[in-house]
Amino acid sequence: MVHSQLSGFVLAGGKSTRMGQDKAALSLNGLTLLQHALAALREVCRDVAILGKQELYGAFGPVYEDIFSGCGPLGGIHAALSSSKTQFNLIIAVDTPFLSSEFLSYLADRAIESGAIVTTPEIDDYTQPLCTVYSLDFRPIAEEALRQGNYKIVPLFPQGRTLVIKESELRQFAFAADMFENLNTPEDLARARRRFSGQDT
Repeated sequence: MVHSQLSGFVLAGGKSTRMGQDKAALSLNGLTLLQHALAALREVCRDVAILGKQELYGAFGPVYEDIFSGCGPLGGIHAALSSSKTQFNLIIAVDTPFLSSEFLSYLADRAIESGAIVTTPEIDDYTQPLCTVYSLDFRPIAEEALRQGNYKIVPLFPQGRTLVIKESELRQFAFAADMFENLNTPEDLARARRRFSGQDT
């Protein structure tokens, strides 16, 4: 289901030191990681774009570059919220190919229903800021932090205006925690390829 109040953004990043190359271009089950992420978002979002360098990703869709460069993922979140035409904005990392469109749709529903500034899942007591719905109201929070040189995302989540979706709620709807597995190393990628092919138990 496509949500008319929701835009989607893939945080593509760039070269990963542990992976040794740009994760977005890595192949998994016949598609690149970027293509996997874009496909998942297009199932649930009205507009979909990429956060990263135009020269690297412009062939795959609209691209928004950081306004505050060199500030990590928070810079990408700020760029997304600065360019978005919708109140709610789903941001996912390019290296989480197991996120299902069903889960992303559920996350969007919870965000829109609650009107929270931030709607984020929590797995193993760790929130997932790179699989989160941000309302436009988070933009000034992010911008102030960037101007102050504070690049950690989770401490910026506003108390009382953040909806944390606990692991118990995810299990209730049969959403598995391992969908949040991200690929950081060549070993992670090899394991993911086995998982996609059904060889990983």
